[in-house]
Amino acid sequence: MTSIRTLARRAALASTATAAALVLAACGGGGGDDASDTSPSSSSSAGADAAAGAHNDQDVSFAQGMIPHHQQALEMAEMAADRASSAEVKDLAARIRKAQDPEIRTMSGWLKEWGEDVPSAMPGMDHSGHSGGSGMAGMMDQKDMDKLSDASGKAFDTLFLTLMVEHHEGAVEMAGTEKAKGAYAPATKLADAVVTGQTAEIEEMNKLLGKTGG
Repeated sequence: MTSIRTLARRAALASTATAAALVLAACGGGGGDDASDTSPSSSSSAGADAAAGAHNDQDVSFAQGMIPHHQQALEMAEMAADRASSAEVKDLAARIRKAQDPEIRTMSGWLKEWGEDVPSAMPGMDHSGHSGGSGMAGMMDQKDMDKLSDASGKAFDTLFLTLMVEHHEGAVEMAGTEKAKGAYAPATKLADAVVTGQTAEIEEMNKLLGKTGG
């Protein structure tokens, strides 16, 4: 009886170990031979392939809205290079360009993979093609962009910071919606980075405004 029981127990343990090994293999499955794992050498494209179809309308809206939103921020930041008088404002503008330009390329890549339209017009140049407010919080209208373009020195610094705070607040709001309603993990992760990074920049800009205001 004892030996029968022992054999039964061993058989049960062996079957449990086999099941565990199968589960681990399924979870770990990062081998390059797996046909479904198309490009292990590129983690970003592998991640996109793995999540193919795992996006919703909110993800599309987020990318299509945030691309022109970022493009306008880049346009504003480019003006600072030769119009701002404060080294701190110039440094901030350079950091905005460095952060947002790659994000535009990333979001454009998602939209292409999803077969969706990629916004192309620069919003500061063609507001007729983009509703400068509906669905894109914090967007400047052409009058604001013209005013910023005409300013220089300390006047530019103050106007740039004031407009960019509003612009960033709009981006944070859009990113918050994506975090709450989006389904595509890379998009919600980017949204989280936008919230963190731009909230910190809003605080920085408000401090600089305090300085420029006297």
